Amino acid sequence: MPDVLPQLRHPTAYEMQRALLHAPQLSPRDYRHITVAPVSGAIGAEVTGIALGAIDDAAMGEVVTALADHLVLVFPGQTLAPADQVAFARRLGPVNPWPYARPMAGYPELTELVSGPADIHNFGGGWHTDSSTFPRPPAYTVLQCIEGPDAGGDTSFANQYLAWDTLHETVCRGLEGRRLIHATAKGFGDHSRSTGSGHVTTTPVVVPPEHEGLESRHPVGRTHPLTGRRALYVNAGFAARFEGHSVEESQPLLDALAAHGGIPEFTCRVRWRPGTLVVWDNRCCLHYAHNDYRGQRRVMRRAVVEGEVPV
Repeated sequence: MPDVLPQLRHPTAYEMQRALLHAPQLSPRDYRHITVAPVSGAIGAEVTGIALGAIDDAAMGEVVTALADHLVLVFPGQTLAPADQVAFARRLGPVNPWPYARPMAGYPELTELVSGPADIHNFGGGWHTDSSTFPRPPAYTVLQCIEGPDAGGDTSFANQYLAWDTLHETVCRGLEGRRLIHATAKGFGDHSRSTGSGHVTTTPVVVPPEHEGLESRHPVGRTHPLTGRRALYVNAGFAARFEGHSVEESQPLLDALAAHGGIPEFTCRVRWRPGTLVVWDNRCCLHYAHNDYRGQRRVMRRAVVEGEVPV
């Protein structure tokens, strides 16, 4: 393993300052069909002036451009019917069922993620990118809030272009060409067909037997197919070990890289309200669902858009 931990633990002040310089956040484009307002200096934008249930090709093209620029788009006040959410997601690419939870009745492409008042754990309660264990992980996630708590239940996002760009050059050289094993067993543990997670979550997560040993090898630094930019592709939820190395050998560097990816200067925080729909790019950002609303109900409706093999 490369000896790069000192540089990860002690980034210079200059390197940290670069986290505030994601150009599209400071100077967003002007659009004809949508209005874009950045959420933070690092990532995310609120988009208004558009109804996603009746979006035409010109407006959709602007949405795709804004998504490439800002990584996370927040659309307030949409309230899409299930069929409309699926139709919108399909404008971004193939929409596949998520095999680890029961799909919404009548809509196999949608998963309803319900947190009940008695739940202890939540969905996505840690920095991660969706389903990085898949050979072709999701490119985009399309998530709509149906019902939310009076307070809490926000989601934070972290720009992984900035995470890569602010690594010390010695670290980048040491990681060049390296790949990580992303393992279902790391992310879901013993949530097999027989056990599941129904005792701690209202919507059970159940990993089918054919996925229990699923592992995929992906580059540590991933190149985005649209922007050509490199992003750090490490997440504590699923990254198990470096290819060719044991878990014990890998863990110190994995922990340091995962901590670097979640530095606050790289982030924005989205507050959900019923009808808020958020689209994000899993290839270049992490997200973290805050578990701070115990005793309240939260209902989200999710579609995932298939991506490509990471390079």
